[in-house]
Amino acid sequence: MVRLAAFQPDIAANLGAMIRIAVCFGVPLDVIAPCGFPFSVKAVRRSAMDYADRAEIHHHAGWEAFRAALPGRMILATTAAAVPYWDHRFEVGDTLVMGRESAGVPAEVHAAADRRVLVPMPGAGRSLNVAVTAGILLAEAQRQRLTVLPTDQSDKLP
Repeated sequence: MVRLAAFQPDIAANLGAMIRIAVCFGVPLDVIAPCGFPFSVKAVRRSAMDYADRAEIHHHAGWEAFRAALPGRMILATTAAAVPYWDHRFEVGDTLVMGRESAGVPAEVHAAADRRVLVPMPGAGRSLNVAVTAGILLAEAQRQRLTVLPTDQSDKLP
């Protein structure tokens, strides 16, 4: 399926929510250091509840370590994207990268992304919570993977 990655998360509770989301969707979670809090399963166990023990978590010492371990395409969730997530064709091996709550991701990460997607927000809000966005994107990736597309329509979403 796909993977979920948290780029230098600032808030332990949001990482805990992403751990729970990853377990519920059955996907691995990559945590890219440094974090804005001391990272350990023990540190996020409170916000992740009992999900932390069931999660497949990969901790990377930094951006370069994550890039070296990336198995497929990097799909960046960003409000700066032009493509709505529902127009993106998720593939097996994609890694959905979520930025820091406080600052998103630096230009270097934007440049390295294979694709950039956004969750359109027609309301008055500036951005969604990072864990909420992760859940929306994983739900769409799962919907696409579970929907059998005719071979002549493989480049179009159902």
